[in-house]
Parts: sequence; structure tokens; C-alpha cells
Amino acid sequence: MYEETLRTTLSMIIHKLVACSLLHSKMFTLSPNVRVEKRERKSTGWHLYEFTQLDFEARSASSKDIMQICEEILRGMVEDLNANCSQTLHSLRNERLRVPTTPFAAFDREELVAKYGEEWESRLPLEIHDPVWVTDIPREFYDYQDLQTQRWDNYDLYVPKYGEVLSGARREWEYEKILVKMQRDGVAIENYALLLRLAKERILKPSAGAGIGVERLVCWMVGAGHIGEVQPFPKIPGTVYEL
Repeated sequence: MYEETLRTTLSMIIHKLVACSLLHSKMFTLSPNVRVEKRERKSTGWHLYEFTQLDFEARSASSKDIMQICEEILRGMVEDLNANCSQTLHSLRNERLRVPTTPFAAFDREELVAKYGEEWESRLPLEIHDPVWVTDIPREFYDYQDLQTQRWDNYDLYVPKYGEVLSGARREWEYEKILVKMQRDGVAIENYALLLRLAKERILKPSAGAGIGVERLVCWMVGAGHIGEVQPFPKIPGTVYEL
């Protein structure tokens, strides 16, 4: 129709990084997501192939800044729900939603691998009673990494019984480092021409941020048995819908 190739959003993280560098020092947006999920993830009760994230980013912020904001927001939401929606919550959960203690505990990923093995992602949520942070997670080139120590400055938030509900990081912004990591990881550089140009011209600024899975957050808060229960038109892996 347009007589040229169109592309969908490649990564909201890239969009946030550029927006925080050029336009807004702080921002948030509701971001629709489509993700390829394997059919077998239907049984986890925690995966969707269409979902919504609350994405936010702040220029010159540190990981600690973002983690603290997330803790305050989450604790405040639980306190407000217990104060104003206790009857509804009780009918859904049959128990009071526990107000998390802040600051949340934090675990290094390698520490969890040593304790639980490669199944740590499924075992950790069964043993915690409050949300916890998991740090130093190998990820895409735009998460900040110290190339000398190989440690990543990023963080995921895990909630009891369910699993990861938020993912975030401090961002890479320096041209040489972004390029080295792209080449190392076999990333198609042509897909990120604008990002690389902005970085080379020193227009990109340091930032940090995160994205919260809205359906996952609601699922945990109401104690749903399956994440599809909190989505008006569920998009569960392995299922084809007419609507």
C-alpha cells in the first residue's frame, strides 16, 4: 500500500533511550507487545503472546534509582488495594495480599544458579514471600555491561508463586561500546542505523528504566490461576483464537 518496506517496533527500550536523550528527561508509556512464544509455554500459566507493558525511563538515572522507585510504587499499590479493595481481594484470593517489605532482597543470578541450578527461574518464586530482585543477567546489547568484569548492570523483579514481572537496566549510550557488543552478539547493525548515528554524534545520554508486565502484575495481585484470566481477550501460547 505504501510502496515501501514498513517495520514494526523493534524494541521499546530503543525508543525510550532515544526519547530520553532527545525529548523528555523522564517518560512512561503503555506499550503493546507481541512476542513469539513456544507452544509448550501454554501450561506455565504465566505467558502470553500479546501483552501490555508499562514502560518508563529516566535520563541520568542509576539502577538503584529505578529499583527504589519500583519498590515504592509496588508497596504503595498493595497498601492501597488492601485499604480500599479488601473485600474484592478476599473474594479473589481468599487471603490478604501481603505488603512487601522494602528494600526488596536482591540476588545475583550466578548465586541462584549455584543454589538451584539452571531451573532457578521456576524454583525461586516458590521459595520467596516478598518480591525480590535478580541482577547481573546476560541480555541484549543495550543493557549496560562492564566489559572488563563482564557483569551486567540490570535487574528483574520476581514475585512469589509466579515469577518475573518486571525487567530493567541501566543503558548503554557510548558508540564504540554499543558497536563492539553488536558485533560480538551478531546483531544486524543495519537495523539500528539511527541509534548508532545518534551514539556516534554523542547525542545519546545515559539513562535507566524498566518495563512492568501489566497482565502479570494483575495476575499476582488478584491471585489468578492463569494469566489468561486477567486479559479480556486472552492470547495464550499454543492456542489459536477466532477473535
